[in-house]
Amino acid sequence: MNVLLVYAHPEPRSLNGSLRNFAIKRLEQAGHEVQVSDLYAMHWKSALDAQDYPARPADARFNPAADSAHAFENGLQREDIELEQRKLLWADAVILQFPLWWFSMPAIMKGWVERVYAYGFAYGVGEHSDARWGDRYGEGTLAGKRAMLIVTAGGWASHYGPRGINGPIDDILFPIQHGTLYYPGFDVLPPFVSYRTDRIDEAAFAALCDALGKRLDTLFSVEPIPFRPQNSGDYVIPTLALRSDIAPGKVGFAAHVAESIGSAVE
Repeated sequence: MNVLLVYAHPEPRSLNGSLRNFAIKRLEQAGHEVQVSDLYAMHWKSALDAQDYPARPADARFNPAADSAHAFENGLQREDIELEQRKLLWADAVILQFPLWWFSMPAIMKGWVERVYAYGFAYGVGEHSDARWGDRYGEGTLAGKRAMLIVTAGGWASHYGPRGINGPIDDILFPIQHGTLYYPGFDVLPPFVSYRTDRIDEAAFAALCDALGKRLDTLFSVEPIPFRPQNSGDYVIPTLALRSDIAPGKVGFAAHVAESIGSAVE
């Protein structure tokens, strides 16, 4: 199978760098073909701006969605954007690996998403009407592919527990897993999260690699997070609110998961 690893950490000798190297080796040993987008090494341009669309009139008002759609439809995208889109189409599974910085991904990875997820590629896809609100949240260009996060966090696991001060890790990662990954169609796997990363010694690293290896071995077999598909009948269109008889009494992120699953965070 084809696996794309999108990696964001500025220091190759970091824990993240070591985990990346381990992941590549483990996947290749299992017979997978692996491509890596090392965003810092690539000097990836983070900001989505008018420079991404050189064919647009210089004096025109910049409209990110409209300019993105025009460039995508007419083959006028920048080469770096188109190359990453090709990698996404090539991949059977995509892994986003990053340190948790200020409760989200590093800016360079957010910029990768904003620039690569063009209108007509990752959003603005499908029919938009009173009966259907596009191909998204379980459908779309990337449907049928799998995606997983590998995340490192400096805090203790308890800090990210159900009653932890930082909030539950599943809630913190929800905008990435449900929004960035499920929105364009990925089947999203439970994340692999490591904690207290500044306290990892050789023994802890060996145990961490063992746990990560087991997760990678099940990349194509583990059950994805059961997010509710948008167009399956659970949501009222066009309001896109859950029907009153679906998950009654539940609000917030948890309402959009069809059933509770055991935490696979390690």
